[in-house]
Amino acid sequence: MRKTIFSLIGLVALLMLTAARVPTRAPAFLRPGDKVAIIAPASAHPYSIVDSGIKHLTRWGYQPVVGRAVGKRFRSFAGTVKQRREDLLWALRDTSIKAIMCTRGGYGSAQLLCEIPLDEFRRNPKWVIGYSDITALHSAEVCAGVMSIHANMCDPIGRGDSACRALQYLLMGKMPSYKVPAHEYNVKGRAQGILVGGNMSVLTDLAESPYDCLNRDLISRFDVILFIEDTHENFQHVDRMLHQLKLRGVLNHIKGLIIGHFNDYRKENGWDDMYEMFNLYLKDSKIPVCYGFPTGHIGRRNYPMIEGCPVTLTVADDSVSLDFNMPLRYLKD
Repeated sequence: MRKTIFSLIGLVALLMLTAARVPTRAPAFLRPGDKVAIIAPASAHPYSIVDSGIKHLTRWGYQPVVGRAVGKRFRSFAGTVKQRREDLLWALRDTSIKAIMCTRGGYGSAQLLCEIPLDEFRRNPKWVIGYSDITALHSAEVCAGVMSIHANMCDPIGRGDSACRALQYLLMGKMPSYKVPAHEYNVKGRAQGILVGGNMSVLTDLAESPYDCLNRDLISRFDVILFIEDTHENFQHVDRMLHQLKLRGVLNHIKGLIIGHFNDYRKENGWDDMYEMFNLYLKDSKIPVCYGFPTGHIGRRNYPMIEGCPVTLTVADDSVSLDFNMPLRYLKD
């Protein structure tokens, strides 16, 4: 009897310790019939993208609800800042909405944050789904203490590939676990921590703002694993962003680094491989570093990443694995 009591005390202590090391909470996973808001927080897009999102969210058993500003256009944006911000606030405040699917990235999501306090993300926690420029919203969610999903948006979710199936299962509460081939530049090791990251340019733009998920408080108090990706950036700009991460102390504090896809860049100044440039600075790292992880602007292979979720990263000789370890207190029935 005493042994059982002490075992239970130990289990409770372990769970309390785990909870203390997790700065975020998970929104409720989705059930059939739940409402999913579709909003356009960034660049303009053809309405066919929205139609695709409606079709496939319905096929998954959910009720898509389209924001009032979706389909509008103001110059290169999907409506004015005011219109896009009002749609985001509506989706965050409406308690019947259980998740928010973005139409596309591009540019403009950070414009919406200026007049949105973090409490708006915290009050009615819900999954925000998207990638690229939507990194701004993910970073805000993590700063508000809410997990978020870096994944494909309205159009790609209908392609039926493994990345989209992983998103479909994730929304139902099935935690993903990924295993990918090794890369020649990988730095071996194993690390556990809270996963944060996304588009490198957007993360750089948010630096030192209230919406910066790489703020000193987070990375110094909690074990963090960072993932980054980008597209259409030149070597000099990526080099500058990498050094900003070093100068801010981010690379000194994180426990692991996942380098996703960097594509459609210009070869210049003697460089023709972006990973080669990263390797120049990271090859002697004391933390595990993995290259070519399937996240970013790669369509069918853009696998869902739960921002703010505890993960285990294992970089071995022949493979890389990333396991999502949702704490028990966050799992919903």
